[in-house]
Amino acid sequence: MERQSSKLDGKAERGCGIYGISTKRRFIMEIKFDFSGTPEIFFGAGRFSKLPDIILKYGKNALIIVSPSFRLSKNHLSNLEKELESRKIIFGTIDASGEPTVDKVDKITNSYNSIPIDVVVAIGGGSVIDTGKAVSAMLYKNTSVLNYLEGIGTKKHSGEKIPFIAVPATAGTGSEATKNAVLSKDGYKKSLRHQNFIPDTALIDPELTFSLPTKITAYAGLDCLTQLIESYVSVKSSVFTDSLAESALKKFGQNLTEVCFFNPFNIKSRTNLSYAALISGITLANAGLGIIHGFAGSIGGLFDIPHGVICGTLLGKCTKMNTDKILAENNKEVIIKYSNIYKYLSDRQSGNERDNCYQLAELLDEWIYQLGIPTLGHYGIREKDFELITERSSIKENPVQISKDEMKEILSSRL
Repeated sequence: MERQSSKLDGKAERGCGIYGISTKRRFIMEIKFDFSGTPEIFFGAGRFSKLPDIILKYGKNALIIVSPSFRLSKNHLSNLEKELESRKIIFGTIDASGEPTVDKVDKITNSYNSIPIDVVVAIGGGSVIDTGKAVSAMLYKNTSVLNYLEGIGTKKHSGEKIPFIAVPATAGTGSEATKNAVLSKDGYKKSLRHQNFIPDTALIDPELTFSLPTKITAYAGLDCLTQLIESYVSVKSSVFTDSLAESALKKFGQNLTEVCFFNPFNIKSRTNLSYAALISGITLANAGLGIIHGFAGSIGGLFDIPHGVICGTLLGKCTKMNTDKILAENNKEVIIKYSNIYKYLSDRQSGNERDNCYQLAELLDEWIYQLGIPTLGHYGIREKDFELITERSSIKENPVQISKDEMKEILSSRL
C-alpha cells in the first residue's frame, strides 16, 4: 500500500518511509554534535561544606588559591581551614588578585615546584579559577606557561596535570566548566587549552555570592549573559547546546536586576544566576562565542579593564548590530533565537519575532544603563585605539559578518 506524501509550501513532497510505506521523496533530518564533557559537579546552597571531603578524595596535600575578597567575606575561609586541619590535610593558601597573567602563574608554580601537591583548589571569580587551572597544569613542568599558550608558545601540552577543584564565588565566567585558562602577556590574552584542563570537580554554592559588591555581581552577571547569548546564536551551536542555553537564559531571566536592585540575599535568584553561569561555561566550551568576546580578548589584553565590564558595556550595541543584520538577511533560524532570548529575559511570551529582536537590544541597553556599567572611554580607550583593537578581534563564530568599519562604529558608541 502506498501513502501519498503531502505538499510542503507547494514545492517539495515529504513522507515518513516507515512500516513499509514508500514515499515519492524522503528527507532525512540528522542531529549531529560534539560535546567536550563537564566536571564532576556539586551544585546548591550550602554545598561549600562538602569541600574538605572532596579535597580529601584527591589527597592530603592541597594548594588553595583564593581571591582577596573571598578571604575577607564572612568566615568561609577560616571555617574551611579549621575543617582541613581537623582532617589533617596539609595546605597552603595564596591570594590571587586581578586578571590572570603568565607572570603570576609562573611565580606560583616556581614557589611550589619542590613541594608535594595532590590537588589545587581555586575559590573566587573567573580570574582566580583560570589562575588555578593554569597552576594545576604547570606544576612540576619546570618551564613557563608562556611556552604553551595558543598563538604564542611553541610547545603542545600533554594534558597531564594535578587534580583541580573549581569553586566559583561569583556567577559569571563559567570557568568552572571550561577547558581553557585565559592569561595575559604583553598586551595579548591567550588560552592555555586542553581537554584535560576541564576541572576535575566543580563545587557551586550560590551562598558564596551573597557578599559580592553590587558592581561585581553586575559585571559577572553580564559576562554570563553574554556567553549564553553568543553561544546560543553561534554558527557552531547545536540542538544540544541550544537546549542548555535556553534553560539557562530562562533561569537568568530578571534575576540579575533582582539581586542588584532589590534583594542581594534572594537565594532563589542567586541560585538561578549560579546555574546560568555554570551552563554558560558549558555552552561556550562547545559552541563558541561571538563578536563581544572577540572584542573582549583584544581590549582586555591592551587595557586594564575587567572582562565583565567589556562584555556588559558592548552587549546592547553588539546585539543591535547582529539583529539588524539578521533581520535584513531574513535569517529565520537566528531571528527566532533572538526573539526567544527577549522572551526569556523580559518574561513576555508573545509578540512579533522581528519586533522582539528590536526590543532585545533596547532591553539590554536599559539594563546596562540601570546597572551603571562604565563606558570604554572611562578606561582611557580613544578612537585612535580602534584600529589595533579591531585588528586583534576575532568574530569567526558570530552569526553574521561584521566589517571593520562596523566594529569601529560599535566601539565609538561606547566611548
